[in-house]
Amino acid sequence: MAKITYNTHDDKTHTIDVQKGLSVMEGAVQNDIPGIDADCGGGMACATCHVYVNEEWLDKLPAKEDGEEDMLDMAYEPKNNSRLSCQLIVSDELDGLIVNIPSEQS
Repeated sequence: MAKITYNTHDDKTHTIDVQKGLSVMEGAVQNDIPGIDADCGGGMACATCHVYVNEEWLDKLPAKEDGEEDMLDMAYEPKNNSRLSCQLIVSDELDGLIVNIPSEQS
């Protein structure tokens, strides 16, 4: 298990244990974290699991694939630290990860 912290746009914090091997999106969905819609179920075919990763974690994440970049172009207010949470697989290295959920998903 790894602790992942999800900060919602309304300043609520949810820190949960997510099983290794699951995605950050799956952890949110399984624990009813508001704001991550996951319409495509993790198929990288939408941007409804968009999150902003805290800056100190960016270098610890795998590089974005081209498909992820394409989907993020359609996300609500994408930034340099935007990621699709379905593409972030929980591991020991991500224990303590902090993500911020935008005010809406597109």
